Amino acid sequence: MSDRLMTVNAYTTLDYVEGKAIGEAFEWESAAVVNATADREDPDAVRLQVELDNLSEEHVPKHMAELELTPTQARALAADLETHADRVDDAGDCKSR
Repeated sequence: MSDRLMTVNAYTTLDYVEGKAIGEAFEWESAAVVNATADREDPDAVRLQVELDNLSEEHVPKHMAELELTPTQARALAADLETHADRVDDAGDCKSR
């Protein structure tokens, strides 16, 4: 388990995904964590957090990316993810025939 900045527990949205950090002169593939959350009390935004494991310190210092989304933006992102998930599912169905 990597030393993380994010808290990873049973409530974490995705505790393992394949990730990639891409820069002008490098590309680093790694396991990553993705979490969607909002404050428990008086939430005012949805936060989407991403942290890659074991980044190469020479390229990218240890960090977590966090996006603050309005409810409308979060729903737009969710709808877009659903659309692309359906496309990938459909492509997989065609390949298995």
